[in-house]
Amino acid sequence: MRFYDARDFTTIPQNVWDTLRTSGEVVITNNGRPTALMLNISDDNFEEVTRTVRQAKAMIAFNSMRTKASAQGFMTDSEIEDEIALYRREKDRK
Repeated sequence: MRFYDARDFTTIPQNVWDTLRTSGEVVITNNGRPTALMLNISDDNFEEVTRTVRQAKAMIAFNSMRTKASAQGFMTDSEIEDEIALYRREKDRK
């Protein structure tokens, strides 16, 4: 994966596009930090790539929310499942 600074679009834009075409992806940085990921796509796979990227972004957001909730003392999935199982066992005993 090749990294380019945002200024490279004005100084060496053809290098960025050539790398994108040959490697399929380019990371754009700003002040040395990654800020964007460029993917080489075509008309044939545009919808699929867009859908996949959106799914990945949603998973990242979901995992972030789960981590924050866990840090604040909310129950994990495993703890919720344990509580449900305990409730069902107690219910079956009655």
